[in-house]
Amino acid sequence: MPNNRKTIRSDEEKKYLTKRLNIIEGQIRGIKDMVSTNRYCADILIQLSAVSKGLESLGEEIIKNHLNNCLVNDIKNDNYDSLNEIMDLYRRLYK
Repeated sequence: MPNNRKTIRSDEEKKYLTKRLNIIEGQIRGIKDMVSTNRYCADILIQLSAVSKGLESLGEEIIKNHLNNCLVNDIKNDNYDSLNEIMDLYRRLYK
């Protein structure tokens, strides 16, 4: 369910997140190359695990920033709908 809300990120945060995404993107390209060159399954699985952990770590960083910035700002502005949003997000991410 898309919404029109936006998160304003600092240049430093954007740079950090983009760097992490570029690393993950490179890992994915590497896995594609491994598949096309018939690399051993175990080697591919190890790289898939690294990508999965990288995405998980990135998600943790984004949710930390969301809680510390978006949620806090909404509560300061008496917008408590964000609490329900967090509960829904938690159910979607961790079920």
